[in-house]
Amino acid sequence: MHIRAYKIIAVIITLLFVQKSFAQKIVHYNLYVKDTIVNYAGKEKRAIAVNGQIPMPTLEFTEGDTAEIVVHNLLQENTSLHWHGVFVPNKEDGVPYLTQQPIRPGTIYTYRFPIIQNGTHWYHSHSGLQEQIGMYGNFIIHKKTDDSTFRKGIDDLPTLPVILSEWTNLNPNNIHRMLHNANDWFAIKKGSTQSYAEAIRSGHFKTKLTNEWKRMLAMDVSDVYYEKVLMNGKNISSLDTINGKPIKGSDKIRLQVSNGGASSYFWLRYAGGKITVVANDGNDVEPVEVDRLLIAVSETYDIVLTIPENNKSYELMATTEDRTQSASYFLGNGVKKHIGALPKLKYFDGMKMMNDMMKMNGEMDDMGMSMSLQQMDMNNVMYPEITGEEKRKSMDGMNMENADHSMHPVPKDIVTLNYAMIKSPKKTTLPKDVPVKELKFTLTGNMNRYVWSMDNKVLSETDKIPVKKGEILRIVLYNNSMMRHPMHLHGFDFRVLNGQGDYAPLKNVLDIMPMETDTIEFQANKEGDWFFHCHILYHMMAGMNRVFAVDNYQNPYLPDKEKAYNMLQRESNMPHFMIQNDFAINGNDGAWMLQNARWSVGTEWRLGYNDMHGYETETHLGRYIGKNQWFMPFIGFDWRYRKMGIDEHEKNIFGQKNEKDNRAAFSLGFNYLLPMLVNFQAEVYHHGIVRLQLMREDIPVSKRLRAGFMLNTDLEYMADLKYIFTKNFSIRTHYDSDMGWGVGLVISY
Repeated sequence: MHIRAYKIIAVIITLLFVQKSFAQKIVHYNLYVKDTIVNYAGKEKRAIAVNGQIPMPTLEFTEGDTAEIVVHNLLQENTSLHWHGVFVPNKEDGVPYLTQQPIRPGTIYTYRFPIIQNGTHWYHSHSGLQEQIGMYGNFIIHKKTDDSTFRKGIDDLPTLPVILSEWTNLNPNNIHRMLHNANDWFAIKKGSTQSYAEAIRSGHFKTKLTNEWKRMLAMDVSDVYYEKVLMNGKNISSLDTINGKPIKGSDKIRLQVSNGGASSYFWLRYAGGKITVVANDGNDVEPVEVDRLLIAVSETYDIVLTIPENNKSYELMATTEDRTQSASYFLGNGVKKHIGALPKLKYFDGMKMMNDMMKMNGEMDDMGMSMSLQQMDMNNVMYPEITGEEKRKSMDGMNMENADHSMHPVPKDIVTLNYAMIKSPKKTTLPKDVPVKELKFTLTGNMNRYVWSMDNKVLSETDKIPVKKGEILRIVLYNNSMMRHPMHLHGFDFRVLNGQGDYAPLKNVLDIMPMETDTIEFQANKEGDWFFHCHILYHMMAGMNRVFAVDNYQNPYLPDKEKAYNMLQRESNMPHFMIQNDFAINGNDGAWMLQNARWSVGTEWRLGYNDMHGYETETHLGRYIGKNQWFMPFIGFDWRYRKMGIDEHEKNIFGQKNEKDNRAAFSLGFNYLLPMLVNFQAEVYHHGIVRLQLMREDIPVSKRLRAGFMLNTDLEYMADLKYIFTKNFSIRTHYDSDMGWGVGLVISY
């Protein structure tokens, strides 16, 4: 009996060990990160492939596994991987200089963490702009079949992971620089210039004037023009079998959709009928039927689609919010059933609504404080199919008295998903007996200089926000900018207070519309430094970030946390360079500029060939002040040569006179943006001469034609017209009071 008892104990211990080993199964992946060449849009361009593919390989786990992911960096630059929406120890979160050192070229790095959740997630590089050129992929965590939350008829459906993305033939670093330099090439490509000629043709001349009187740029929906958008790396795909079986009528398929785009929102629409939303950001929700949904940058949705009939293939279309590009999946066998393109946006109607919302001081109207949860989208007026224009068009030409309404039904209202419709199937309440820390952030931005911030501060101007482990953070977010912002929290899911009470949904991305106020809350029960940022890649890199420091976590990978944080801050406030030169028949003039979020240094020059016979340069170093950055004080230095025998009467309207051939002068002054986007400059030189100047360089006459003018108290003036051919080349003609008439080629970078 004694020996038998020992054998029984040994068997029990063995079984427990085997069970534990099975529950903690290590799932191992090797990821080889390497440069490649792709041709998605007519040109061969550099991209980054992982294991030879774009998107990166789909990583699949089951809750209870342990992930072991080995990254082999074969690039000539640093890289990293972040597990978006996945609960990991802070040191495994994949943010260079915040949770780890960058993965250096030619090195191998291992991420290892337990899988303690389930759902649809994704992963991507958190280094520079690598996400834009291929470093994104699906990260799928399956439920255990005996999980109490397993939903029959949903979680046991055949699934298809889908990751949305966009492709540009431009270098992403060049895109970022162009955005900071207010280059409007993307608006030209998208047809969203909203010029005066277009305003007059559409009956919106007053709208355009009001817009510029309030110092606003043209209405836009997204920042970047993309040549292609992709679903699982392809523009058009078909799925006629799943799990080895042909897809037939009445079949249901669950798509696990992630938006891996760098800056694009996507409309999802289905030719086979309703879309049933069953999960969001990796969390189950009560099923809700909609006609369409807008998936924000970095969000994930699980949707169930029904194949209505045999011998037909139904289109699921993803269309960029600016409606310039689409990608499609055709589900089923047989004749393709198309959903049809979305109508063009009504930009001037959107501009008119924007004018009504904006005050002359650049602040949004207070009515914005009552908007929340995507229920009052300020851009709705831009969508013809919502506002009724497309409904009216569909009935044009019909004899309404004799119409057969069974054959031609009046289009019904389109049901669009919003956050107020999302409900968790289980309670998500937080503990009642722990302290609550309330924070408020105003999302701020400057589209003209492309500075994105929180409370008018970029990351480089802020410290980490200290948080005690275990306390609840309740965060109120107000979007005081004219762009949407998908705010993403690392390491946690948060409750969205959307009117569902105890069943408020859990998310890790909150898409906040212009003028909207939303409240989120979560318990900070994991120590570490956690990133909170806008997930539009170019907004994040421009400074719209914060860091929550939960307790004083000692990260083994970052022995000098302060130095590392300084590196992170620097990355989101990099300087950007711009240069432009006009090679004209009467002279040469141009400018260069180097600037970051607050500072600007630049030089303008002019060289005359005809009557001027001289040159002049002006260099200014200034700092932008205020949320709107309309005001910039500066110090300057002017150096000019002019043969005064040619122009002996150089004096200004104040009677001040310059009689020297050479002049080198220091100055103090400021620039201020006036209504109608006119730049006013006041400058006083060290010898007492004062100069006042009015200038505007970019009046949009038509889609590609720009006008400009300059006049100052030195009795100098200039007027010009410029026709834009490409992002780098234009033809310009101008009259300059010193240089006379001229025409030339303008090169911009």
